[in-house]
Amino acid sequence: DEIPTVVGIFSAFGLVFSVSLFAWICCQRKSSKSNKTPPYKFVHVLKGVDIYPENLNSKKKFGADDKSEAKNKSAMPKNSLHLDLEKRDLNGNFPKTTPKIQSSPDHENSSPKHFAERKKDSVSPESLKSITSLSSEDKQEKLGTLFFSLEYNFEKKAFVVNIKEARGLPAMDEQSMTSDPYIKMTILPEKKHKVKTRVLRKTLDPAFDETFTFYGIPYSQIQDLTLHFTILSFDRFSRDDVIGEVLIPLAGTELSEGRLLMDREIIKRNVRKSSGRGELLISLCYQSTTNTLTVVVLKARHLPQSDVSGLSDPYVKVNLYHAKKRISKKKTHVKKCTPNAVFNELFVFDIPCEGLDDISIEFLVLDSDRGSRNEVIGRLTLGSSAEGTGGEHWKEICEYPRRQIAKWHMLCDG
Repeated sequence: DEIPTVVGIFSAFGLVFSVSLFAWICCQRKSSKSNKTPPYKFVHVLKGVDIYPENLNSKKKFGADDKSEAKNKSAMPKNSLHLDLEKRDLNGNFPKTTPKIQSSPDHENSSPKHFAERKKDSVSPESLKSITSLSSEDKQEKLGTLFFSLEYNFEKKAFVVNIKEARGLPAMDEQSMTSDPYIKMTILPEKKHKVKTRVLRKTLDPAFDETFTFYGIPYSQIQDLTLHFTILSFDRFSRDDVIGEVLIPLAGTELSEGRLLMDREIIKRNVRKSSGRGELLISLCYQSTTNTLTVVVLKARHLPQSDVSGLSDPYVKVNLYHAKKRISKKKTHVKKCTPNAVFNELFVFDIPCEGLDDISIEFLVLDSDRGSRNEVIGRLTLGSSAEGTGGEHWKEICEYPRRQIAKWHMLCDG
């Protein structure tokens, strides 16, 4: 009787020890993970509050002095990213400071890392009328004004863009006579940095106040960059409406003296012509015995550039319709930076009915964009009711089943 009791006691102690050891290991792993800095390409600050609060530790929450800041800078590797949390108040927010005037003695004696805020273009509505000169075409259709600021942090080698607000946007929703605006920003020409603001509902004067910090950009390269802002209105049920764009070449822009406030008129986007959508080479084969349709997306050529940034990153989305209802969808891989893409990808669709009378197939050529919705470059529809080469191609595969027939087709508006 004593032996089972002793074994039970030892088993209980072993179980308690194992559970305690497992809990201790989990706590150690959790604490080590929380101390690591994630490899973000940029830091996004929304209205002075950082969106990555998981990196706050007890030291950085309540500020730090200049000595600790210098230590952190020397200990941080060149390619690492960290958050601007040294100047937070007790609530974790950035305190609002009054900008210094450039001609003040404090500014003259300060080093380049201390930023004084200077203003290039007036941001007040009264002075905007006297400074901004509109052409006759712009006066006919005003798309609003974008307000933003640029800054370069020499200490951290970071380029900072603050999208402040937009005023006087047109109403894209005809029923409510409002818009749901947001802004996409891309740094050209490499298109490596793509960011976007949040959507503000039902407003024509959105105040974003969102800051984007890009690390690893040398100050010597700022003159070669161009900022491309695209102002859009969110649409839940279809593609977002493009309000306009703003293109800012940074050549000749001096950021060594401090923050630069700017405002620019929003211009109409340079829309591609319908005749320049490009062409798509498609091969079709209808197997009447197995009631399947084989689709091969071969090539695309003469695709236009998706925007002012350069070439597109095209891919093709294939939708199969039965009686105007989509029953299947496929897509190809993305081809990077090319107007003449070679896909060579085969898809097999099962036809739910006898014959191809109620069947149609749609090809959407899209430009891949990780930062937002993918833009449609061109569209092609093949079916019995399609016009032009789309209807001819469909008629041939119906007349000659089990034969692979390939044709070039012009893409139409997306």
